[in-house]
Amino acid sequence: SVCTAERDISIMPGSSRMPISLRGSGPLKPGAASSALSLGLVNLDLIRNIVFVYFVSRWTRRLYWKLKGRGVIGAILELYRDIRRVLYGWFLQAPGVRGQVRAKVKESLDKMAAKLVPPAQTRYLTLPKEGMPEENIRAELDSLANMDHTRWEDGYVSGAVYHGEAELIKLQTDAYGLFTVANPIHPDVFPGVRKMEAEVVSMVLNMFNAPQGAAGASTSGGTESILLACLAARQKAYIERGVTEPEMILPMTAHTAFRKAADYFKIKVHFVDCPAPNYQVDLRGVSRLINRNTVLLVGSAPNFPHGIIDDISGLSRLALRNKLWLHVDCCLGSFVIACLEKAGFESEPFDFRLKGVSSISVDTHKYGFAPKGNSTVLYRAAALRTYQYYNPPAIHVAVTLPITKVWSKLISDLETVVEDEREKERVRIVEGKGAKGKAVGDSAALYGVAGSLPNKSVVVDLATGFLDLLYKA
Repeated sequence: SVCTAERDISIMPGSSRMPISLRGSGPLKPGAASSALSLGLVNLDLIRNIVFVYFVSRWTRRLYWKLKGRGVIGAILELYRDIRRVLYGWFLQAPGVRGQVRAKVKESLDKMAAKLVPPAQTRYLTLPKEGMPEENIRAELDSLANMDHTRWEDGYVSGAVYHGEAELIKLQTDAYGLFTVANPIHPDVFPGVRKMEAEVVSMVLNMFNAPQGAAGASTSGGTESILLACLAARQKAYIERGVTEPEMILPMTAHTAFRKAADYFKIKVHFVDCPAPNYQVDLRGVSRLINRNTVLLVGSAPNFPHGIIDDISGLSRLALRNKLWLHVDCCLGSFVIACLEKAGFESEPFDFRLKGVSSISVDTHKYGFAPKGNSTVLYRAAALRTYQYYNPPAIHVAVTLPITKVWSKLISDLETVVEDEREKERVRIVEGKGAKGKAVGDSAALYGVAGSLPNKSVVVDLATGFLDLLYKA
């Protein structure tokens, strides 16, 4: 019969892809069985074809971008370098080779340790049972300051120290003394710090010809400035264009902080050569590498290896043409490069005078007389700065030593406030109103909304506005 024939076919080795659950089942109507089987096979084939087409198109697109960006020869050379790197890594791990490599590495590290961590030092590895007297601490600090070191004071160090004269050090020391306990995240407690930060950022924006509506932020150094610019560019591309596989294009001479940012924020990096004789980034190479996943172009003014200023005007044109973020790293030149033209030196534009420049990193400790550990990241528009922000989910109360002086008053005030609110609830209930009244005060508006709304976008807007206010000069 037809049913028997179909059942026999379903259990034959290598037969059609009938689901296992149907094999050996009771008699089926010929029309229903063939119809269900056909539908299942069609659905399975459709899903398989969709997955296949997706992966083929994905890798075809990547291959196209690779060939467009590097060319056939360049793509082959890049593949060769990748294979060589992998094979060399295997070679270094081979028996016999690995032991010799580790021995040489250990030998080098031992030599470094002898210089950086000399064995004849007094070491403090645990907290002392009793506190050290002030004079002992001062003596130890003097000893640390006078340890054997490369004599930067005599000019034997390139970079690292950008001024170092006694008069400036004295002024910086006095400033530290006045604001030792200051914490910038509490602008209401330390308003002077907020004012200083905002004014310093405003000064640097003005030095780099920022347009009306530009904004910036202070950071702990040039690396953080670069990290924040890369993060902001990535977030903008994700939010506005839906880019989930971000890429950025770097000159080979760009600061290593960009590579760190790529590693932190999972951004693929394309490096572009900076050929002789001018050692500027190759604009044609940059242009070929641009694709829809590109989130950031980078130029240096100047770069660290050669002190060469990239063709920022050319990069600006590329950024405008492709609607991309262009970051200019001015950390090395900082306050000096901003004064090139005023000092009578010819200089191509590299700052916000170029319409395609979205952000700039500038170190205030390089020729700006700020102590080490201070930098700024500048944005063409305040809206760009918001992409570097992180909005925390809550606030917290931290109990510190000074608060213990008024701890009893804090508890007393809390008890009073709680009792007052309970009394207000009782009155509202008696009057036939709801137990909860309206929130009172700016703090309630800022923090209370977070707990009552299922969507926190209002709170995000408030937090963003608050952060913007910190840099209002």
